[in-house]
Amino acid sequence: MIEVTGITKRYGETVAVDDLSFVVKPGQITGFLGPNGAGKSTTMRMIMGLDMPDAGETKVNGIPYPGLAWPLREVGALLEANAIHPGRSARNHLLQLAQTNDIPQSRVDEVLDVVGLSSVANKRAGTFSLGMGQRLGIAAALLGDPSVLLFDEPINGLDPEGIRWVRNLLKGLGREGRTVFVSSHLMSEMALTADHLVVIGRGRLIAEMPVAEFIAQSSQQFVRVRTPQAELFKEAMSSSGATVVREEDGALSVAGVSADVIGDIAFEQRLTLHELSPQMASLEEAFMELTQDSVDYRGEGGFSADPNLVHNNDPVHAGTKVSTR
Repeated sequence: MIEVTGITKRYGETVAVDDLSFVVKPGQITGFLGPNGAGKSTTMRMIMGLDMPDAGETKVNGIPYPGLAWPLREVGALLEANAIHPGRSARNHLLQLAQTNDIPQSRVDEVLDVVGLSSVANKRAGTFSLGMGQRLGIAAALLGDPSVLLFDEPINGLDPEGIRWVRNLLKGLGREGRTVFVSSHLMSEMALTADHLVVIGRGRLIAEMPVAEFIAQSSQQFVRVRTPQAELFKEAMSSSGATVVREEDGALSVAGVSADVIGDIAFEQRLTLHELSPQMASLEEAFMELTQDSVDYRGEGGFSADPNLVHNNDPVHAGTKVSTR
């Protein structure tokens, strides 16, 4: 279990994390979401004892990380995949970590096999691709067979097969009863992987709840209706406070009331319905809606170049102008 209680972290005048509290429970995958600069990486570093909070505390299995006797046996983490000496082979990198926590050498070969790096175990880590480096970082996290695991953007640099492999790995770890805490900017992947969410913005907690509940609270949800009596249906729905919008294919999108209410009204008014289907918002839509006031870096408008300053057909020239209309 991971417990974060009232932690605050400042860098000069900047408040990176602001009185943040949450709990990551075992037996499930908890996704850690937030816009860029929200404080996710800083929070994970404080959990791992790499940064100290200015206020509050973090605990792993009831103990602050610095107090763990054999840290790699309690908690494994992938925070920076490139935190590897480029001159060491993958096997030697893991061997060195194993020796610091009295982990058997046989475990090194086990985790290399788990992450699919056995065939390149003796190659220098500095020659690895970004995806291979990610796999080696995951191997290091798994090395001590810990009950608690933290992964910061674990699918960064992986191809589709690698992404699917990480997803299945995380799900398997959760089923084993481990505490799995993972951050990602890929909402579609989090929707497939996570059971629970911790969402922060500007260092503060925005939401802590199951994924389904998080999506369900979005105002993006609506009910799709098809009826040959569209105008009569719209009139009937207006008195219920619903908002009805006609879609391009002729169907109606109804927001503000449930499918059950729509069905009851249609029955009472003897209206024919050919389709009555609730439409759930995606995790991405729910996330964007909930965090829209917590985004520090927002791109708007398009890219505009002054043709008088573009030379040799090069659109990316020192004289180009960026429009933020």
